[in-house]
Amino acid sequence: MDEEYDVIVLGTGLTVSAASGARDPTSSLPSRAAAAVGCRPHPSVTARCGAAAPGARLPEKTAPCPKRRDVASTHRRGPVSKKLPPDSSPPPHLPILACRAGKGTPTRPDAPRCPLTPPTRPSLVACLPHRPSIPSHLAPVLECILSGIMSVNGKKVLHMDRNPYYGGESSSITPLEELYKRFQLLEGPPEAMGRGRDWNVDLIPKFLMANGQLVKMLLYTEVTRYLDFKVVEGSFVYKGGKIYKVPSTETEALASNLMGMFEKRRFRKFLVFVANFDENDPKTFEGVDPQSTSMREVYRKFDLGQDVIDFTGHALALYRTDDYLDQPCLETINRIKLYSESLARYGKSPYLYPLYGLGELPQGFARLSAIYGGTYMLNKPVDDIIMENGKVVGVKSEGEVARCKQLICDPSYIPDRVRKAGQVIRIICILSHPIKNTNDANSCQIIIPQNQVNRKSDIYVCMISYAHNVAAQGKYIAIASTTVETSEPEKEVEPALELLEPIDQKFVAISDLYEPIDDGSESQVFCSRSYDATTHFETTCNDIKDIYKRMAGSAFDFENMKRKQNDVFGEADQ
Repeated sequence: MDEEYDVIVLGTGLTVSAASGARDPTSSLPSRAAAAVGCRPHPSVTARCGAAAPGARLPEKTAPCPKRRDVASTHRRGPVSKKLPPDSSPPPHLPILACRAGKGTPTRPDAPRCPLTPPTRPSLVACLPHRPSIPSHLAPVLECILSGIMSVNGKKVLHMDRNPYYGGESSSITPLEELYKRFQLLEGPPEAMGRGRDWNVDLIPKFLMANGQLVKMLLYTEVTRYLDFKVVEGSFVYKGGKIYKVPSTETEALASNLMGMFEKRRFRKFLVFVANFDENDPKTFEGVDPQSTSMREVYRKFDLGQDVIDFTGHALALYRTDDYLDQPCLETINRIKLYSESLARYGKSPYLYPLYGLGELPQGFARLSAIYGGTYMLNKPVDDIIMENGKVVGVKSEGEVARCKQLICDPSYIPDRVRKAGQVIRIICILSHPIKNTNDANSCQIIIPQNQVNRKSDIYVCMISYAHNVAAQGKYIAIASTTVETSEPEKEVEPALELLEPIDQKFVAISDLYEPIDDGSESQVFCSRSYDATTHFETTCNDIKDIYKRMAGSAFDFENMKRKQNDVFGEADQ
């Protein structure tokens, strides 16, 4: 049976296993399902927890989750932080992003909470009576976000996901035994690793900037009600074989060991200039033309040394290479301001990470799409993308055709329409200790600027731990990543691995990077880019905004992401 949609989104592995209700092979297009993502739902929380059996229509009301009361009752609205920048605060009708600042297991009723925590629902997984006992292969965050955005904008959306198999690069793997199988370590994890089901390992981990684009998307769509976050405890930069905390305020600049006394004063003046800079007020330019003055000239104006330039460009502005030095300075200044504003939100670092891992993000946006009429087909293979006169008209699956006007997919679906843009190496390391010289942080990011190790691109390290419900008690997960530049990728990340020693277990993955060869305006096939080596979502969000602009014909506007009706499942009544 044919049915026409405005947009079809092709995911790579959002699956339901036999343990959580496998799709009936006789089901046909279209079947409606909430985002069932490799979890075993309680029968009374089918709609609320976003885990409906495939083919089931979402009910309008269900009984409350018996596990939710103890967790939800701990949510209290605290005072709004004075650190929130006034120009970056969410609209009045939106909640501040839920965030846990304390350590320890977050779902205990007496667990300490960030004073900014609103009265939200617990994480989707937190309210389920069982943690997943099978691998969760989660659809890419990018495609699920676009599904949610298009559904909120009134588009009729169909999200199709392939059969369950180990292929999605943005998968989250649980239990730990599945991670060992994926990397062909047949002996399995030793007993010292704890229970396998306590692990939930992201293959491509990324942090959220507290005042960044993805957080704004979460706030405007109110997906925050499905998620819980924890502040990453530190941001560090590598210099001369050691790591140092990244200074981002005048006070930290004067106290930092990264610089000598006179350089501290010069860097402080630079930070004051950036903080006061307003592109709409020429009085703040101090002789700098934001549209024509290069960043190299700005550094020269403040007489900053090479080491300061390195951590400013790569640890504050988060550039991957030095190409930005000869470009207009406005973009770099705005990036540094974003870092400072994100840091001002919660204090410890500018980064956030969701409890239970990044798998929570696609779950939240998938549910958003379902609430606004989006249709999800799980374990549905894609046999062919149907084109007529060079334009997409539908997708064929198991003898059926779903017709569409536009198609969103990742590079794996259209290998003839993408080109290889390089490779990324990622090494997942399991540790029994925090990283040295990080003040025993349970989570952190370390950036190794390219010039410090004679490379063309940076090396990134991000670490999370049991405090985020992604590892067994006392265990840590650190991931080192970089863009491949030589024929010996593993040697390229050795400076990062030396910081992590001793390492209990390593898992090495080398991935190809692909990008579309056209903008999709003629074919109406819009392809995303592969995930890069960075440990934050800003580049991914730029790709989302770029695809949206090409699809809609207008610039991305956060206002278009606001919910236009109350959640029919009762969240609005709390």
